[in-house]
Amino acid sequence: MDFILQNMEAVLRVRNKHTFHPMREIGGFKTCPGYCLQNGAFELPVGINFTVTSQGATSVELVLFKRRDPEPFAVLPFPDEYRVGNVYSMIVFGLEIHEFEYAYRMDGPYDPSRGMLFDRSNLLLDPYARAVAGQSGWGTRASSEPAYRGRVVSSNFDWHGVRSPHIAMEDLIIYETHVRGFTRHASSGVMHPGTFDGLMEKIPYLKELGVNAIELMPIFEFDEMRDMRVHDGNLLLDYWGYNPVAFFAPNTAYSAEHEFTNEGDELRRLVRTLHKNGMEIILDVVFNHTAEGNQDGPIFSFKGVDNSVYYLLAPDGTYYNFSGCGNTVNCNHPIVHQMIVECLRYWVIEYRIDGFRFDLASILGRNEDGTPMHNPPLLESLAADPLLSGVKLIAEAWDAGGLYQVGSFPSRDNRWAEWNGKYRDDIRCFLKGDSGKATAASYRIVGSPDLYQHTSRGESASINFITCHDGFTLYDLFSYNVKHNEANGWDNTDGESFNNSWNCGAEGETDRREINDLRRRQQKNAIAVLMCSRGTPMFLAGDEFGNTQFGNNNAYCQ
Repeated sequence: MDFILQNMEAVLRVRNKHTFHPMREIGGFKTCPGYCLQNGAFELPVGINFTVTSQGATSVELVLFKRRDPEPFAVLPFPDEYRVGNVYSMIVFGLEIHEFEYAYRMDGPYDPSRGMLFDRSNLLLDPYARAVAGQSGWGTRASSEPAYRGRVVSSNFDWHGVRSPHIAMEDLIIYETHVRGFTRHASSGVMHPGTFDGLMEKIPYLKELGVNAIELMPIFEFDEMRDMRVHDGNLLLDYWGYNPVAFFAPNTAYSAEHEFTNEGDELRRLVRTLHKNGMEIILDVVFNHTAEGNQDGPIFSFKGVDNSVYYLLAPDGTYYNFSGCGNTVNCNHPIVHQMIVECLRYWVIEYRIDGFRFDLASILGRNEDGTPMHNPPLLESLAADPLLSGVKLIAEAWDAGGLYQVGSFPSRDNRWAEWNGKYRDDIRCFLKGDSGKATAASYRIVGSPDLYQHTSRGESASINFITCHDGFTLYDLFSYNVKHNEANGWDNTDGESFNNSWNCGAEGETDRREINDLRRRQQKNAIAVLMCSRGTPMFLAGDEFGNTQFGNNNAYCQ
């Protein structure tokens, strides 16, 4: 990335030397046309390059703020000569990246029935923002900041020559965990609980377990305060993070020091230390929806920049909801397609991420009208992209719109592995003694050849799991026959009702020794089967010591 910026700087020097694009003062700053081939805001030795794309906007303004100030200190309209097609690009001189934050205002037609939501009064977060202001401490938002704002980051981290261990898929043992949840409790014994640094402190524990890859639940900047509410005296937040605000930015609340863009370097330190210890890192990424929700949701970024481009819209302008979260990202629109590819490249280049697990990945294969595609352009691009060629691609091969593609997920050149939901279901039924399940279980144990052999992907395409963040923990799987999600505040209506669980003779906690002994044996049986199955095993954090959620199988807000 530094090499690219240096070459861009050389081009700009030559261009300005020959006065092809003379300087122009706007809003009190010297400016010139920017490098329009790179979206987002990034630092050059001569200034800051701001580039944003909008197909429907008629005019765009760059709005600059001093850090934490509620009012802007400068507003810079993009002149027509700084626009190439639908791309607005400008270099601003005299800015110091540690001293300002930025947003955009866009003017254009407002017609919700046609998917047009342009409103010049809205402050809009850059879809390519590499860091986000407006939220830092967990569950807090600075009241003086009216909206999310972008920050510019520098790229000068010292990796000490450490490289990824490049572990083959068939040799991985994956441990799914949550950055905050893994160390937030005092019993973790870390100095920085609930942060990237706290997780780094627990690497010796992970090595002792024998896992060699961690899969982190979402770390993109997300809004844990969406749908924040109090139930039975408890403050409930959207804890898991499947509620993205900015795809390019690490979550500021996972930083041990809430100062200027520390979250990026803290994540890099975590990755460097994992790699140094022979472990890989996989990110759970959410490109299927955003925190802007449906037509009743807020407008803070994508809706205001280009609503009809970024989202799948019905003919009346309302949002298709294949995600179950209010909206669906229009993944195969060329502009969105490009953004997702560039986003993943960014995480690989700047953070050296080893793999990605795609939440509700079947949405990534839907057309602009919502129908499934045979060879989805986005999935084809991800599989064939040279910069992503060494990266593991893992699909949650279904979505909330009824599309289920376990064993049939579009996989160019056999690049994609899948969360094998059929493994989970068949092994659960087998372990609790359901009749007629031995044959199905045997197929799962030998690598699910019925699912993967005919596609030539083989057993390494199967990510085997019995538990994950969705559903019961391993302890609860053998302690509850039904879900107990009352603490979520939805009268136990949320969460999956068909869990293939068995309480071993008593619902929930019990003092009966024979039941507790049976439960422990069943947990051991499950782990033994998982480790002896062909494919790639994945464990849920906490299952190794019998973590319980007291029957809650949808603990997203706990």
